[in-house]
Amino acid sequence: MMKGSRFKLNQNHAPIHEALETFRRMRVVPFDVPGHKRGRGNPELTEFLGQKCVGVDVNSMKPLDNLCHPVSVIREAEELAADAFGAAHAFLMVGGTTSSVQTMVLTACKRGDEIILPRNVHRSVLNALVLCGAIPVYVNPEVDQRLGISLGMRREQVEKAIKEHPKAVAVLVNNPTYYGICSDLRAIVKMAHDAGMLCLADEAHGTHFYFGGGLPVSAMAAGADMASVSMHKSGGSLTQSSLLLTGPNVHAGYVRQIINLTQTTSGSYLLMSSLDISRRNLAQRGRQIFHQVADMAEYAREEINAIGGYYAFGKELVNGNSVFDFDITKLSVHTLDIGLAGIEVYDILRDEYDIQIEFGDIGNILAYLSIGDRAQEIERLVSALAEIRRRFQTDGSGLLSQEYIDPQVVTSPQEAFYADKCSLPLRETEGKVCSEFVMCYPPGIPILAPGERITAEILDYIEYAKAKGCNMTGPEDPDILRLNVLAGRE
Repeated sequence: MMKGSRFKLNQNHAPIHEALETFRRMRVVPFDVPGHKRGRGNPELTEFLGQKCVGVDVNSMKPLDNLCHPVSVIREAEELAADAFGAAHAFLMVGGTTSSVQTMVLTACKRGDEIILPRNVHRSVLNALVLCGAIPVYVNPEVDQRLGISLGMRREQVEKAIKEHPKAVAVLVNNPTYYGICSDLRAIVKMAHDAGMLCLADEAHGTHFYFGGGLPVSAMAAGADMASVSMHKSGGSLTQSSLLLTGPNVHAGYVRQIINLTQTTSGSYLLMSSLDISRRNLAQRGRQIFHQVADMAEYAREEINAIGGYYAFGKELVNGNSVFDFDITKLSVHTLDIGLAGIEVYDILRDEYDIQIEFGDIGNILAYLSIGDRAQEIERLVSALAEIRRRFQTDGSGLLSQEYIDPQVVTSPQEAFYADKCSLPLRETEGKVCSEFVMCYPPGIPILAPGERITAEILDYIEYAKAKGCNMTGPEDPDILRLNVLAGRE
């Protein structure tokens, strides 16, 4: 049982789910919100989602607790999550891992504070800097030139950044990156703590680290102070549900206050119960489940590499530093050697083979494997990739390979976002300072962020990604024919 817990913690227990089942049996007459009144007021929605679902789409009430100030079943669910993940505290998050990441940054940073982080972070990190006014100190990651992907942070780079910015308040680490690359988290945690800084981990793609054998170290096991965990990705909960984990040196009450600045006061019981049930499932069966997922990914890598032309990369990338470890459940495949950009393979898989993968970028695809996958789907993916090579392979001349471009930071994200700005045609923005985000989504890592100089290389990349069919997001202009830049700034 966790120290200080009011509840006898039993990982077979799902308190929110059980409270909702009790509530359903009571047949309470609803004179509260939501206005669909257990589905009666919206029969089309009820037919689509089912009575069982809309019947528990309810508002906070005494028997069901309140997410903003949990004292009963939600609090118990959070304590069970903390116990399962080895954290001092856990918070159920219904605004996605974006909300978890922003809470981490807003907890650690105030206006003018410096935070050390890699530039290949999710936009949610930079959004948080816009909100709080903290100053990023970028550790630009190494790039694997063959794959065109950014790697982890080297220990020497982090040590140098800490020495040059001793007043920074935190170091943020991706654990892992979208491609499965892990930095030396234990070493970075120690460096941060020795310098009096917090260590924050974006574990949007690392839920399974807490339950799988032979996988990279989890943030809590490495001693990190806060970690954002996307339960809805590899953990099996509903989309938009997430966990925020904290270590013993973080004041949980203050974290709750930060969460309540931005998170809804009408927490979805569908999302919360899915977190509760999924945590129970992982606590009971997670090790077995993720062993099977890892085996499937390893098998898929072997089969895809046997096709020829593709490179499904794995632990052979590990170099002990910028690739300290690799998440073997990630099925990332380099496609440029068959003459196709990753986004082109993504489109062909969906349009010709009815296979939806996670994303394709300029040079790679990612097929996300997790607890719901089966061997027959792996075989279908491998067969489709073999056919694509046979049907669509080209010589690949003129393909762009670079995925990461070092930014030229001119001013803070907050200052740039709120500054006077003007809109210019895309090619006329060269040399100007951007005041908005530009990214391919997924994965949601900005090509440009507010406060960064727009270069010819970046403009070439944006136009190339658009031409290849990447889903570009961020700018005010949905067609990305124009960008907002700082007025009067060169």
